[in-house]
Amino acid sequence: MIDAHIHADTRPYEDFERMVISGVDTAISCAHDPLRMTSSEVVFDHFYRLMNNDVKRAAENGLKLYLALGIHPRSISADYEKILKKLPQILKEDSVVALGEIGLERASNEEINIFKKQLKIAEDLKARVIVHTPRSNKKEVSLKTISLMQENINPGQVILDHVDFSMVDDVIEEEFMLGLTVQPEKMTPPEALKILEDYGSEKFLLNSDISSSPSDPLAVAKTVHLMKLKNFDEKEINQVSYENAANFFSI
Repeated sequence: MIDAHIHADTRPYEDFERMVISGVDTAISCAHDPLRMTSSEVVFDHFYRLMNNDVKRAAENGLKLYLALGIHPRSISADYEKILKKLPQILKEDSVVALGEIGLERASNEEINIFKKQLKIAEDLKARVIVHTPRSNKKEVSLKTISLMQENINPGQVILDHVDFSMVDDVIEEEFMLGLTVQPEKMTPPEALKILEDYGSEKFLLNSDISSSPSDPLAVAKTVHLMKLKNFDEKEINQVSYENAANFFSI
């Protein structure tokens, strides 16, 4: 199984072992806001920690860790242009499979500007993108996010993440892949199953978004277990827990 969105730098060594024992042998760790990103150097140190430390920690437990790196809307430094300048080079690193997670948190003018610039980088490089949607004002901000993506990038390059009942009707007909985040404060396994029952499995990827917030490293495995108990067919289970992510990230 593939956990399509985690934050490996926030988790203990033992969580990677737990994930592998549960059947999750691959994960995508996204850049985020672990510190006050007061300068580009702090952001670069975050990137380098993921590339040089967390990939190794995961591998020692049998977990293949890939990365999505970019400027999270909550980690915008005053000198963010230095990061944008280096992103094309960083995205060529062997462990990096996407630009992310990026997006909007409050939909401020600064966030919109930086989001558009990162989408342009991804479009120019034909890179995959993981796009964040916020907890607050989710529908309103997500609709703005979708509008910007429609204008600035091929939708087939994008995962729109943290999709829930408040917005799924607005995105299901779009060409983006859609991330279902099974996390205590976002979505339960039964809620994820309800979306899959109503909308099918072709466009969805499961993830745990394990972070410093309340999280469960076994969330993907528990959701798959419940799918089996509820008699989802093997094709549907494989799509949301492995195939869709493997195809999207070419891993």
